[in-house]
Amino acid sequence: MNTSKRHSTGIRGLDALLGGGLVPGTLSVVVGATGIGKTQLGLQFAHAGQAQEGRPGVVFDMTSRGDAQNHAAYAQRMFGWRMETAPTDVEPSGQRVFEPEHRPGQYLHVFDYHGRRVTRSDLGWDAWQDWQAEVARKLGVTIGFFYANFAAGARRAVIDGIEPAERPSESIQFELFEYVYHQILRKESDWVARDLLREHYRSRQADAARLAYPVEQVSCLLLYTSAEVLLDDLLARPLEQGDVLSNANTIVYMGKVRDGQRMGRALHVAKHRGSVASDDIVPYTIGEQGLIVG
Repeated sequence: MNTSKRHSTGIRGLDALLGGGLVPGTLSVVVGATGIGKTQLGLQFAHAGQAQEGRPGVVFDMTSRGDAQNHAAYAQRMFGWRMETAPTDVEPSGQRVFEPEHRPGQYLHVFDYHGRRVTRSDLGWDAWQDWQAEVARKLGVTIGFFYANFAAGARRAVIDGIEPAERPSESIQFELFEYVYHQILRKESDWVARDLLREHYRSRQADAARLAYPVEQVSCLLLYTSAEVLLDDLLARPLEQGDVLSNANTIVYMGKVRDGQRMGRALHVAKHRGSVASDDIVPYTIGEQGLIVG
């Protein structure tokens, strides 16, 4: 694939607003309240990889709520896509990803912290240490999930389940996202293999070379749940120093807007480096196959 070729979002109207789609090798963020359509958009983007790169993208679910995101059910209903759940019993050495019969799956929700608060200030010392230990235990599974899928040809990562936090810098979810983004998604494949295999790397170095993939072609779409529901409120929200939005290549806000005596949905491309983006606020609807923009 030509690295200059945009990654289609799978939504014709949104691609038109983005100059053809999202820029490979960059971070894009979709921001909106619960129920506004972010998950459907993310799945449309992931599924579009099947047509464009020959393999769908992957979904990494970071939600800590008790209710399920229902990614698999959405994917089945929208596209007839039977999204496979990734195994979480990969041995610590990470060597299983090199076995021919290994199926990495396209969906992973490995961190078992349902119902917990997502900011450091809400956690006592013991709870914070437990969280750090859990991350350390499950990190190998996470690295293996992304590495195996990218080595097999996937070029899209959708990260869902980021919840509102008064200060993003205090969010344990944002801390984890920063690690995944910088230490897995943006790292050269050889170094990701080293992190996965550790002391076994030398014995598997030839396999790692065979499965090398171009990291500059991997796109990340982060779905970020906001406290704001109205699009006007999202457009007015300030960015904190170090906020993930300030470092994104593309930002799309999704929110409710007043349409006469009714409320409708609309989106706005607030930031898009790499091409001229429309200044329009564009209405959208959610149908059986996801978002319809314009």
